[in-house]
Amino acid sequence: MGKDFDLYRPSEEHDMLRESVRALAEAKIVPFAAAVDEEGRFPQEALDALVANDLHAVHVPETYGGAGADALATVIVIEEVARACGSSSLIPAVNKLGSLPVILSGSEELKHKYLGPLAKGDAMFSYALSEPDAGSDAAGMKTRAVRDGDSWVLNGVKRWIT
Repeated sequence: MGKDFDLYRPSEEHDMLRESVRALAEAKIVPFAAAVDEEGRFPQEALDALVANDLHAVHVPETYGGAGADALATVIVIEEVARACGSSSLIPAVNKLGSLPVILSGSEELKHKYLGPLAKGDAMFSYALSEPDAGSDAAGMKTRAVRDGDSWVLNGVKRWIT
C-alpha cells in the first residue's frame, strides 16, 4: 500500500479498544439486540453500557470532558457496537454526526454548554434531514442556498420534522 495509507493503520491502542468494545458489546448489548429490533424501541441497555464505559461519544475533545478519540477510534467503537446491534450503533454514530457542526464551528460558549453534557452522558445529539426525497442520504439533498448580493436565495423543498 502507498505511504498515505499508513496514516490509517490501527495502532496497538486501536486494537485494544476494539477488543474491549467487542467484549462489552457481547456482554451488555447482544442480550437485548433482538428485543430492541422486535419491539422497535430505543436500546436503553446499550446506552447505559456505553455511557458507563465512556464509549457513547469518544470523539468529544478532552477540552470539553471527552476522550478526544481520533476518527479511527470512533469508527472502531461504532463498528463493534454494530456487530452486536445495528440500532445501538447509532448512539455513538449519531452523537458524532449531530455534534460535529458544534465541534467544527460552534463558539466556545456553545461547545462548553453542549459538549460537556454529551461527554458525561447527560445528553445526546441527533441529526435529521428535512427533504422528502433524501431519506437518510445527506448527499442526496437538493436544497441549495446561493448568495445574491447581500441576500441568500434558497431553492428546494423542506418538510417539518418532529
